[in-house]
Amino acid sequence: MEETAAPARSKWSGRWAFILAAAASAVGLGNMWRFPYLAAKYGGGAFLLVYIILVVTFGFALMMAETALGRMTGQSAIGAFRTFGKKYLFIGVLASAVPFIITPYYAVIGGWVTKYMAAYIFEGADALAGDGYFTGFILNNPETFIWMAIFILLVVGVVALGVKNGIERVNKVLMVLLIFMAVAISIFSLTLPGALEGVAYYLVPDFSKFSVEMIVAAMGQMFFSLSLAMGIMITYGSYFDKKEDLEHSVRRIELFDTGIAILAGFMIIPAAVAVQGGADVVANNAGPGLMFGILPQVFQGMGWAASVIGFVFFALVFFAALTSCISLFETLVSIVADGAHLSRALSIVICAVFVLGVGTLVNMGYNNLLDVDLMYTIFGIGEYQDSQLLDFFDFISNTILMPVVALLTCIFVGWIIKPKIILTEVRQSSEFKSAKLFTVMIKYVAPVFVVVILVAYIMAAAGIIVL
Repeated sequence: MEETAAPARSKWSGRWAFILAAAASAVGLGNMWRFPYLAAKYGGGAFLLVYIILVVTFGFALMMAETALGRMTGQSAIGAFRTFGKKYLFIGVLASAVPFIITPYYAVIGGWVTKYMAAYIFEGADALAGDGYFTGFILNNPETFIWMAIFILLVVGVVALGVKNGIERVNKVLMVLLIFMAVAISIFSLTLPGALEGVAYYLVPDFSKFSVEMIVAAMGQMFFSLSLAMGIMITYGSYFDKKEDLEHSVRRIELFDTGIAILAGFMIIPAAVAVQGGADVVANNAGPGLMFGILPQVFQGMGWAASVIGFVFFALVFFAALTSCISLFETLVSIVADGAHLSRALSIVICAVFVLGVGTLVNMGYNNLLDVDLMYTIFGIGEYQDSQLLDFFDFISNTILMPVVALLTCIFVGWIIKPKIILTEVRQSSEFKSAKLFTVMIKYVAPVFVVVILVAYIMAAAGIIVL
């Protein structure tokens, strides 16, 4: 490895600080608005079984590779790959491009969530369940900008306090609150008349819906949910002490993320069955449509509890979005500080200006720039004006760059530096019980899975298949 000069880095205070921070990063909007949709669509327990198997094999291998690279080099993505030679620098650059694309539009959606959380207090459940409420809101550029700016300020404020005093402390509080609220809403959902039918729909495997499409959907959900191929786990791994058990920590992160995703299903599917009479309303809607359109209607049907449950649910989603965006923003700061050799304070200012500026551009895609459809203009996907700037940035980052970065990482670890170097890093602190699984997955299985995800999601974006 080439030696690279690196500034002194902050460190997590311990193993659980790292676990909670990484889990908080992984637990994001995808857990809330896509996992329940996929579970409802693909046979409930059958989907859950496939998803869990993929998490503990495919997801484990990729997460171990990234965190070990970060801890080994003490660098963010660019520096981590450059440590092994300048010819591998491009992998780090591609990985670093992902959070720079995602963070601004994630902040826009974070602003939407913040608005809905507040609206349940000041406007009530009936107003939010009204037809056209969400569309009217996102078309209002001044208001969406204000809520986005509030969300960004909260993120920047936490990161500005530092790794230990900011990110670590906030995640400890928010993750506990998030879990508590998820359990509370799940229990309430189960008390609704007819909810047990929804539980059966969610948990009992329907193997008639088992298909290649379902496996691909589970792979994609797992891949995007665990914060892989974004540079986040490399950055967070670089703050992790070499004395701590890396394998044990990664397993706990998987447990947290999967547990919250499963709880999201308990919150949403039984409630939809109880209030709407069936799970089809979840199975036929994903993303913003489910979160900001269907769920307010479900909450409205809960009578006296509508505004309370709506507020608690969106507070939970707000915490999930905030902790995920904190990890994204911290990754940006680390990349700028490491790459440009700037102070952390100046790097934070640069990244905040960037996110606010590009976020404003994404916001304008719903009003001033509504006629701009780069998905159609550049890629010929969909009909003209079917997509906004947010969809374009999401396509570039999630559908293209992330699978490409993951594939390059698998090739790099599995065939260039070889798995042995990762095994050696992990074994500095503990026995690597899953060493054989890791080696087989990172060399042979994970690359194939990533290619399948890349091809399938491009086909889905082009409308050839539906995931």
